[in-house]
Amino acid sequence: MTKLILIRHGQSEWNEKNQFTGWVDAKLSKKGELEAKLAGELIKDLNVNISNSYTSFLKRATDTLSIVLRVIGDKNTGVKEAWELNERHYGSLTGLNKSETKAKLGEKVLNKYRRSWNLAPPPLEDNSIYLKRFSLLNKKIPTHKIPSTESLKDTYNRVIPYYKEHIHPNIIKGKNILVVAHGNSLRALCKYLFNISDTKINILEIPTGNPLYIKFSSDYAKIIESLYLDKNRKQLLFHNE
Repeated sequence: MTKLILIRHGQSEWNEKNQFTGWVDAKLSKKGELEAKLAGELIKDLNVNISNSYTSFLKRATDTLSIVLRVIGDKNTGVKEAWELNERHYGSLTGLNKSETKAKLGEKVLNKYRRSWNLAPPPLEDNSIYLKRFSLLNKKIPTHKIPSTESLKDTYNRVIPYYKEHIHPNIIKGKNILVVAHGNSLRALCKYLFNISDTKINILEIPTGNPLYIKFSSDYAKIIESLYLDKNRKQLLFHNE
């Protein structure tokens, strides 16, 4: 049976500070590095050969993937970095402390920006100091495709076409796939894979550094099993109806 393993990167330094990170290229925290190592150990215990790995342009994801591959000892897996798997662009919320922003805007308004399906925060200004902290790999992105803010729907609209074109074809070839990305890019992918509604997607949380193991049926038509490998941590799963 073909397997797909999804990992949200380990905790980043900005996660640790409770800041909206988005496209800022924050590094892994010490805890994040340990989470990535544990993720690798959990995958190694599966004794699954990974054929292809995919990640974003952001170092917290690429470094997580590097640590995982080093732990499982897989030197032959093909690695592809894609901006389409980047975290959601948080626009003008970028860099703000989440607790302070909640106090300023109110919980209701902030939750709309964070959790609604199609509402994006105000755009990031062209002279924002945070633009200098974006990944240098972003220079590879066609200028007209670079957002200044995104809703989850916007994120979905770049993640899913990439999945359909580059990842799914390898799944139907019977290859085992590893994707290391971000909270919102993986929420978008899970929405598609598990057929989650626009209203229910707001309650899906993706934990850092906890591999989500997905097994497909022999005809690749449906998911027959899904579980988080670290069973001691919070698990929220959606299954096809």
